[in-house]
Amino acid sequence: MLLAATTMALALVSPPAHGTFDYQIGGAYQPASSVSIVDRDWHASATADRYSICYVNAFQTQPEGDRWWKAHHPHLLLRDTKGHLVEDPGWPGELLLDTSTAKHRNGIAAIVGSWMHTCHTKSFDAVEPDNLDSYTRSHRLLTRHDNLALARLLVGAAHSMGLAIAQKNGADLATTGHDDIGFDFAIAEECQVYRECASYRHAYGRHMIEIEYTDNGRQAFTAACGARGDAVSVVLRDRDVVPRGHRGYVERWCPSP
Repeated sequence: MLLAATTMALALVSPPAHGTFDYQIGGAYQPASSVSIVDRDWHASATADRYSICYVNAFQTQPEGDRWWKAHHPHLLLRDTKGHLVEDPGWPGELLLDTSTAKHRNGIAAIVGSWMHTCHTKSFDAVEPDNLDSYTRSHRLLTRHDNLALARLLVGAAHSMGLAIAQKNGADLATTGHDDIGFDFAIAEECQVYRECASYRHAYGRHMIEIEYTDNGRQAFTAACGARGDAVSVVLRDRDVVPRGHRGYVERWCPSP
């Protein structure tokens, strides 16, 4: 059994370093011919001829899924001392999941693990569990340890399916995420803006994907291209990551393919 698990782990493949990355979590569309990595929501299909990453919101809900969580798993939603549900202040409608106990973490991992299994059956190569850093928005109701404990369960589940798994954000957790938890690569949003990119680079080397957003202006993207554009994947996207052809769509790479 140990040999089989080891063989499975050795078969894991991270995204190609410095590959052109297309972030499509807001809706799937045909990628440009130069794109080698495509990231889509778990409800979408993988791209047969590109490295495909499957997005799951693992530590918070999606707004369209709130009703489902409230109806089927209300005990897994984080509540404050007054019993109110805790919402991400930056993303209205995204409710934090309660990672504070082993029982809750196992429950969350079972649900998210079923989504990751769907990713596996659709032939995705990797998964991106979002909001590892949700504890920082929990009003101190959750801890770093709580979320890392859930992350360990998710990494184990992904690897058992032959899926690579990304650390999504949480620059201060990068070394722990790579060395102790077992994430295979990093996806970092706005690390140029927040001066966090070096932490990911130190932990993951070239196995890092950087996303900068247009509502921060173009300077951060330009600076990121100058600093790391020849070594890691860097993309500029509109904040809502709308599909190509929709109003507001922006996607740029460095260097331009």
